[in-house]
Amino acid sequence: MEALGWWRKATDAVQGFVLPLRCLLCGGPGTDGIDLCRACAAEVPRNRSCCARCALPLAAPAALCGQCQRRPPPWDAACVPFRYAWPLDRLESRFKFGADLAAGRVLSALWLREMPDVARPQLILPVPLHRSRLRQRGYNQARELARPLAGALALPLRHDLLERTRPTHAQTELDAIARRRNVRAAFVARADVTWPAHVALFDDVMTTGATLAECARALRQAGVQRVDVWALARAPFLRG
Repeated sequence: MEALGWWRKATDAVQGFVLPLRCLLCGGPGTDGIDLCRACAAEVPRNRSCCARCALPLAAPAALCGQCQRRPPPWDAACVPFRYAWPLDRLESRFKFGADLAAGRVLSALWLREMPDVARPQLILPVPLHRSRLRQRGYNQARELARPLAGALALPLRHDLLERTRPTHAQTELDAIARRRNVRAAFVARADVTWPAHVALFDDVMTTGATLAECARALRQAGVQRVDVWALARAPFLRG
């Protein structure tokens, strides 16, 4: 084990010499093994004061926000370590829309560092893209972000058990009601598999939660007893 540790340190040193880490935000030297300097990493907004059920940012932590008390979401708990704001939103935009995979690696590393102590699921499911959107983009951003997380937690990651059955409009320009209508009945969980009791849905950004809610409903219909939602960042947007 000592020899293996020495070899890893030597490999990291050589890699750092050949490809020095550079902060993707300010261009300064990267630190702590990622392409982000300490100053920029410190500016990434943490979501430590939020609703435990939907991760909505709040002035003080709460088990249930007012929205969740009025209309509980179809999942059991939410784990969303960051708020969708500067500078994380810039990294996410570069990764999702600019095919900047280096930004994706930084976001995954940040997720792992902020991973709270939560109930351990038996399976991680990234929110699927429709095949037409997947062909257009070339990759599923949720799946790529979840892959290092699943590896570090030694959890299975499956992308073939939940399907987006029809193309949907981009949610970005829609209000809360239109978002729910846009994704209504757009997902189906496979019925020919034995589902585990506890599944975590993973997405990159959670805004109103409409997409995650439809995925959770599909999993409930398939017999999953507990569904948690995990996402990288939460936008300060009520579900409506």
